[in-house]
Amino acid sequence: MTPGNLVIIMSDEHDPRWMGCSGNQLVQTPNLDRLAARGTRFTDAYTTCPICVPARAAFAIGKYIHQIGFWDNADPYDGSVPSWHHRLRDQGHRVVSVGKLHFRSTDDDNGFSEEIVPMNVFEGKGDLYGLLRGDDMPPRADGSKLAALAGPGESEYTWYDREIAARAQIWLREQAAKPAAQPWVLFVSFVAPHFPLTAPPHWYYRYPFERIPMPKLYREKNVHPYVRDQGENTGYDKHFADEAAVKRARAGYFGLISSLDENVGNLLNAMRDTGLEKTTRVLYTSDHGDNMGARGLWGKQVLYEEAAKVPMILAGPGVPAGAVRREPVSHVDVYPTVMECVGAAAPEAAGASLFGAIPARGVLSEYHASSSRAGEYMIRYGKWKYVYFVRYPDQPQLFDLEKDPEELKDLGTDKAFTHEVSFLHQKLLSLLDPVEVDRRAKRRQAELVAANGGREAVLRRGSFAYSPPPGFKAEFNN
Repeated sequence: MTPGNLVIIMSDEHDPRWMGCSGNQLVQTPNLDRLAARGTRFTDAYTTCPICVPARAAFAIGKYIHQIGFWDNADPYDGSVPSWHHRLRDQGHRVVSVGKLHFRSTDDDNGFSEEIVPMNVFEGKGDLYGLLRGDDMPPRADGSKLAALAGPGESEYTWYDREIAARAQIWLREQAAKPAAQPWVLFVSFVAPHFPLTAPPHWYYRYPFERIPMPKLYREKNVHPYVRDQGENTGYDKHFADEAAVKRARAGYFGLISSLDENVGNLLNAMRDTGLEKTTRVLYTSDHGDNMGARGLWGKQVLYEEAAKVPMILAGPGVPAGAVRREPVSHVDVYPTVMECVGAAAPEAAGASLFGAIPARGVLSEYHASSSRAGEYMIRYGKWKYVYFVRYPDQPQLFDLEKDPEELKDLGTDKAFTHEVSFLHQKLLSLLDPVEVDRRAKRRQAELVAANGGREAVLRRGSFAYSPPPGFKAEFNN
């Protein structure tokens, strides 16, 4: 492959089923669709963790959560473990970020040549409240804002995303006028469609309520005890009084996806107009998905497809156009992909380059953070998806995603599938010891609680629904 430039575009909480190129006929994403049409779309891509901060740390380092030890939204990446940004910069490539990083601080050496309007965790500490896990885990009080802020309008996030898009376009146009000696990488990270679900009016009203379906299994709600625990702790759903409130939130989410798509289109147009499109590849993904009311759940934090699956589109010179690949892939595959794209030497990594053949393997996602009493692990292998819960070891989940892509029939305790459960559990054990990893995560979280004044101090600080962008402060729920 001829080395070339790379633009990585990351969104936040984008469930890939909500794109036209995925077959969705409701949500309007013409720019992501045209990117997929001139590139390759990976239908079964997964995050390493369905919550922002650890997912982004793993994306940078190219390893799974249990391998890197950044567990939750109060344990942000601090530059101490080398990332693909460090590796490229040290080999003489220019590596620039624009927008949300969700790392610890700009004072850390995060590996970028330049960070433009970066957003990191609040006060360098993040969500300390989410460190309080286990049997005495306190309930969160963030859900009222999720419901109350849903609707048409502008928020600090929509303003911030427009700033990100503007800065990225400026950078691309200026870079096109002064070609570099070595390929460069531009990492553009938007916040949409992360809540607050406040969407610009011209997008929100594209989605009238009569066209919006209710979420699947909404009335059944939380059928697995782990999921019930998580739903009760977040308390999101109790703030949605009726179907109109649910559809208002979903209209906000869909409007934010279309707003994101508009910003992506502006970047793609800048590349086309400057000729960069001929020498520059594009990778689009999201840090994780969003439940958006399915099973009565909102946000992420579980390993159902809505939250664990991510969009993955790769386009540009040398990439097959209009192709669809169905092998399970992961964010850990991005590190070797980036290195191959720019022609840089790559270290041994957990993943495989998306440019080549993907080996048959189990793809892992795991969760050790806010609103979970104990660890949760997912293995995707072929058509099978296996989910193991440390707190409920006798109640694993198993789904045949070929026959049941919506995960409506859980086979985990069906005796007819004992062999598949045993086989996939061994796949999990070949990667990690789930109980020991759970202990490691909780030890680290206890250390962070102690370092921040103890449990009572963390409770007094309270929780907040979302991280503020530059220039804003977090709004705490005490």
